[in-house]
Amino acid sequence: MSRPIVKAVWPLARSAQAAVAAATVADVYRAVTSRAHHLHPQDTSSSAFTTASQLSVYTTMAAVVLFLVWFVRCRRNAQVLSPTPLPGSTPWAVASWLVPVVNLWVPRGLVLDVHRASGPGATEGRDTVLVNAWWTVWIGHAVVVTVGSGLGQGDSSGLLVAGEALDLAAGALALAVIQRVTARQATALETTVAVPGAADLPRPS
Repeated sequence: MSRPIVKAVWPLARSAQAAVAAATVADVYRAVTSRAHHLHPQDTSSSAFTTASQLSVYTTMAAVVLFLVWFVRCRRNAQVLSPTPLPGSTPWAVASWLVPVVNLWVPRGLVLDVHRASGPGATEGRDTVLVNAWWTVWIGHAVVVTVGSGLGQGDSSGLLVAGEALDLAAGALALAVIQRVTARQATALETTVAVPGAADLPRPS
């Protein structure tokens, strides 16, 4: 039997990119609305803040789900493209994004593994820099938001600006990572020639 056809996951990639972009914008809107409501409650209603918060939660959930679905599909493609098995199992690859503390470091390595296994001729330096830049900015955003929340929104306008700037940068870099991995797999899949199985070999007459 011949090997099943594996396709690039462009529809999932585009959906994940759209969801990440929407979640990033919604989170910035939530932060700005929250601060405005804190400083000028008479001008910014609590319902506007609640709506902004709900929008941020819903878009973030959609982004997480679509990103993980995209990641799992890319990981399966990489398993086919790579001559050696990727480390870990698929359930672990998903769980590592959701387990506290573990998700601060392990997923970065998993993304790099998929990146490297997605085709020959990887530009190791550029690929590593892109993933590391995305991960560093994302962790920086989480740290700044945590510190800002501890200080109180009313006294942390500088941290708010820094946090949301990092949020926008992390979102943009996430889009670039999704684009890079998917494009690399698409190129590799286009140039991969499937080896015929026994059923595909010509039969003697």
